[in-house]
Amino acid sequence: MALTNLEVISVPVRDPERARLFYAGALGFTVEIDSFDGGMRWLTLRPPGSGTAITLVTWFETMPAGSLRGAVLGCDSLEQTLAELAGRGVAFLEDEIQEAPWGRWKTFADPDGNAWIVQQTNPDFGRAGS
Repeated sequence: MALTNLEVISVPVRDPERARLFYAGALGFTVEIDSFDGGMRWLTLRPPGSGTAITLVTWFETMPAGSLRGAVLGCDSLEQTLAELAGRGVAFLEDEIQEAPWGRWKTFADPDGNAWIVQQTNPDFGRAGS
């Protein structure tokens, strides 16, 4: 047995349609699955170029809407990405870019309060001699 990938992250939301509009419109995710089955809406979106998708969920009692924290979206140019997202209405939780040895980032929340990090990773972090 071997685990091969991180396939899906469940994102708890109140209103799947409102969340779909945010993730597809403001963040540019692609809708891959949008279907109703057994009285539940199954809605899966994927960030461009990502191997991991998200599923917008309403049915996990242990995951109330807005409880996701610490999910990280990577980018090549933090300033450019932040400007593009702000232009699409994404509001960031910090005024200033945060910095650490591993990279630079800012945090935003989706309409339900799920907190996401947009990060540009330091490519030299953790390498010998850095």
